[in-house]
Amino acid sequence: MEPLNNISLFRVRQEFPSEHIPDVGAAVRDALNGSGVAISRGAKVAVAVGSRGIAGLPAIVAAVIDWVRARGGLPFIVPAMGSHGGATAEGQIEVLHGYGITEAAVGAPVRSSMDVIRLPRGECPVDVYFDRLASEANATIILNRVKPHTSFRGTYESGLMKMMAVGLGKHRQALAIHALGVEGLRNVMPKVAGQVLRHGNVALGVAVVENAYDEPMAVRAIPAARIPEEEPALLDMARRNMPRLPLDQVDLLVVDEMGKNISGLGMDTNIIGRLKIRGQPEPDRPDIRVIVARDLTPETGGNAAGIGLADVVTRRLVDKIDYRATYENVLTTGFLERARIPIVAGTDREALAIAFRAAGMPLPSKARIIRIRNTLRLTELHMSGAAVDAIGGGAGVEVVGPVPALFYPDDTLCPFE
Repeated sequence: MEPLNNISLFRVRQEFPSEHIPDVGAAVRDALNGSGVAISRGAKVAVAVGSRGIAGLPAIVAAVIDWVRARGGLPFIVPAMGSHGGATAEGQIEVLHGYGITEAAVGAPVRSSMDVIRLPRGECPVDVYFDRLASEANATIILNRVKPHTSFRGTYESGLMKMMAVGLGKHRQALAIHALGVEGLRNVMPKVAGQVLRHGNVALGVAVVENAYDEPMAVRAIPAARIPEEEPALLDMARRNMPRLPLDQVDLLVVDEMGKNISGLGMDTNIIGRLKIRGQPEPDRPDIRVIVARDLTPETGGNAAGIGLADVVTRRLVDKIDYRATYENVLTTGFLERARIPIVAGTDREALAIAFRAAGMPLPSKARIIRIRNTLRLTELHMSGAAVDAIGGGAGVEVVGPVPALFYPDDTLCPFE
């Protein structure tokens, strides 16, 4: 095989629409003030926070806490997660702590339990559950980012409706919905959320939409009854402003890091064009022959859900896996292929060599190669000459200059910068 040293990469910069909110905390307070929702003095208010790495999350949560307390309410935080954090109360507290959500940082205690109560089922094909601690409050405020989901397309994907159903329903609700596969997420989840709205104590939802630079671009405080009608427009906004790879046909994608703070599956399936759900068709684009994942983020706490989306991983990544957290997360969803360990390479150089050998690619010097930090950060990339040529001077894409060196002497890829 042609030596990997023959690969030449170039630094490439992509530009996306950059509309954003400079002070997200102030935007949250303004949205809450205009929501028309009242909090009674002395009311206990549960603020539901999930396991996603939302930009400015501590400032957003602190703004909600301050707003509740300014009206005489008594706020506390509950983790709104299904199987994340190993499906344990302590593990879910640790997930929030990893995002900077502590009492010292946001001004309210974090209370966590996996216990749930049952709500009326109505016409839902599954039982409906609700976080016991949240149910004991006078009101619940849910906070989440709205974005395309990594497993399905529907009227509601990742956002407030899903948080009400799967997040506040905790592990039992996650198991019940995921047992129905994609059908459960697409069609049953909204019905469960509807029952929560009818019979739970949700007062309002705070929805955040991010731009392609992982920055908040829109904040909405939506009274509970209006969430079903207002969330789809926010999902459309998020989809229009997602980042994307500059090519649809890629021979090799190198992803420096994956993790739950990046995406629910470590790598966003909307970016890499892979679902790995048995019986579901794979996206038409992008079409990537081989994906190499190099490392886990510290924030993911060893949860490597989505590792099966890659073809080759490094020993560095595998040595950081918390198998209990990973398997609990993936077993809850039922999409087991996403937890399968790919081929493990000892070094970065070996990982790239395996990728070329296994996929029957062109010569490395002729291959379309893209290297990214993670699937959230796609404004700066490393690309091979063949990949740059394939772009053909596309709008919003600029070649900055050559990458000085590919590998360190220990066969580790040189830093991205």
